[in-house]
Order: sequence, then C-alpha cells, then structure tokens
Amino acid sequence: MSAPSTSCRINVFWHDGMLNHDTGKGVFDTGMNPGFLEVLEKHPENSDRIRNIVSILSKGPISSYISWHSGSPATIHQLLSFHSQAAGTTLSAMKYILDGYGELAYALVRSPGHHAQPTQADGYCFFNNAGLAVQLALDSGCKKVLVLDIDVHYGNGTAEGFYRSDKVLTVSLHMNHGSWGPSHPQNGTVDELGEGEGFGYNLNVPLPNGSGDEGYGYAMREVVIPAVEKFEPDMMVLVIGQDSSAFDPNGRQCLTMDGYREIGRMVRRLADKHCGSRLLIVQEGGYHVTYSAYCVHATLEGVLDLPHRLLSDPIAYYPEDETFAVKVIEAIKQFQMKNVPMLKDV
Repeated sequence: MSAPSTSCRINVFWHDGMLNHDTGKGVFDTGMNPGFLEVLEKHPENSDRIRNIVSILSKGPISSYISWHSGSPATIHQLLSFHSQAAGTTLSAMKYILDGYGELAYALVRSPGHHAQPTQADGYCFFNNAGLAVQLALDSGCKKVLVLDIDVHYGNGTAEGFYRSDKVLTVSLHMNHGSWGPSHPQNGTVDELGEGEGFGYNLNVPLPNGSGDEGYGYAMREVVIPAVEKFEPDMMVLVIGQDSSAFDPNGRQCLTMDGYREIGRMVRRLADKHCGSRLLIVQEGGYHVTYSAYCVHATLEGVLDLPHRLLSDPIAYYPEDETFAVKVIEAIKQFQMKNVPMLKDV
C-alpha cells in the first residue's frame, strides 16, 4: 500500500521531555499513603497514559497516516501571551499550520492544560496549551477561532481566557460537575455565556452522567454544528480528553471508540467547510492507560475521515439510554436560542 498523501496525514508534535513529570503514587490523586494498602496506585495523570498513546500511533494501524515532529520549549514571552515543554509543543503545532506546512496537527502534550486560567493553575493543569495556541492564531491574523472541548471536565481555563472576546467561540461538552473549589470557581453551566463583547461566545453543554455515543452525537448535531455554522471560524482547535470514555476512572460518561471516531469525523468536515481544513488537536485528559490510547486512535481515524475503521474496540459494546441526555440537550438548545444573539434565528 502506498503512503497517504500529505492532505491525508496528521502531523503529531511530541517531545519525550514531557514524560519526566512525576506525579507520584497514593490514593487516587491525593498522593496520600494511608499506611494500610499493599499497593499504591499511580496518580491518574501519569506518564504511562501518554506512553501508550505514542506507542499506538507509532505501531498501530494508523501509523502510516502519521508524521512525527519535535516540539520545543515555550518562551516566557509566549507563556505571557495567555498567562514547559508542553506549551511550546502546542505552539509549534499551531505555527506549523499557520505557516502553511500542513492542515492537520495534533499536539500530544502532558500535563493537561485546559483548566489553567490566565492567573492560576487548576486541576492537573499548569499552562493552558490550547489557550496559548489560540492566542498565537489570533496574533498571526486569524479573525475567528473555534475551540471545541470534549474532555469530560469543563474547559474553564480556556473559557476564562477568552470570556470577553467575540473572536473566539469556546464550546465545551462536559460532565455536569459544577465548581470544585477556589481554583475552579466556574460551574460550566449554560448561563456562563461570556461577558461584554464576548457575551454569547462561550457555550457550555453540561451533559448528564451516562451520556454516550448517541448523546454526544446528538449534542454535536443539535448544538455544536449550528453554532459553528453561524460563527464561521477560520481556524479550529479540537481539545480532546478520553476521560469521557465509558471506562475512565475520572469521569462518568460512556463514549466508546465509535463515538470518538464520529466526533472526529464531524469536526473534520466542519474544518473542511470553514477553515480550509486547518485543524489543531490538543491532548488533555484520559486516564485509563489502555482504553485512552485506543480512543485517541479512533478520534484521529475520524479526523482523517477514513472510509473504514482501522482498529476494533477491544471492549466493544456499552449500553446507553440516551433518552434523558436528549431531553437535557433539547433544553440547552432552547436556552441558547433564546439567550445567545447569534443563535436566535437558527
């Protein structure tokens, strides 16, 4: 089989220095040793999750569609544009697209970043990789940038960074988890719509626990795609986290490989229509060491819009009753149509 053309390849930006961040062991993510457990588990945000993603993209059936590039450290000046190695790698990936070398790029980075706000760290996040990339796109002449975040947790840091801007549409599909304290004051509710010029440009889609392939697909079709069509971005950033999968220890949603694959396909078609196919993908969470890697593979299959799946789901079927999720999404859609100026005539 001949190698895919450059228009059907994903440029993956990666630096193995990101494996050096040691998050320790303990009871889940506390780092605590109670003294009575024989085996302490690794912190969920550990390097094994990323090692498996690198491995599946290098050795799995998608490998012939992947081009590898080395990331570089961010400068202080670059970091201050929004507020490691990870931040620089994401900027390298965005610059690759902006300079016209490729249309599709994936910043395979660690630690996650979408909770990091302009003035504080949050969650497992120190620097907001997606936010820095968006700011670079704006500084480089992009007029409108879409950020679609499908991590199971609200991308509050990215939203906060552009909360008063009408040049960035931030859309987050997340578990309805609310605030988790002073570092994360945002609730991720539908009424957090932005402020000033940015009012109506932060769209939250808090999904009920147990939402899976059908629920997420319905949200994409009924809420996300109509908003993107109205916004008409000239650059798109897809923020991915596999903690919205059915088997992740850090989430309570039910996406499978098929769901991720279909989201990737929908996003690619939006990028083709509005952005000349320019799409940056940024890695966030995903803490099941094996299944997260499979779900990344499936997402990129969808982004490539391949006619057939390359990799079967090792866990396969997970039952879903999407009835409640559909009701919630319909209510969110009606709220946005009533309160978001650009959606009132949708």
